[in-house]
Amino acid sequence: MKAKDLRELNVDELRQKEKDFAGELFNLKFQLATNQLSNTMKVVQVKRDIARVKTMIREKELHRQ
Repeated sequence: MKAKDLRELNVDELRQKEKDFAGELFNLKFQLATNQLSNTMKVVQVKRDIARVKTMIREKELHRQ
């Protein structure tokens, strides 16, 4: 997900996205452990998406103060 798209969301929507990505990461790790994951790069992409979302949440919290 692009940072530009994330900037348009509010904090509640970003927190929901973070939960969605965390669930997806859990499933990907489970598939990786059972050798069912064909694209291992997907794990890295989801981790980066989580980091982007957390960064946007932090920016919005600091901007609000």
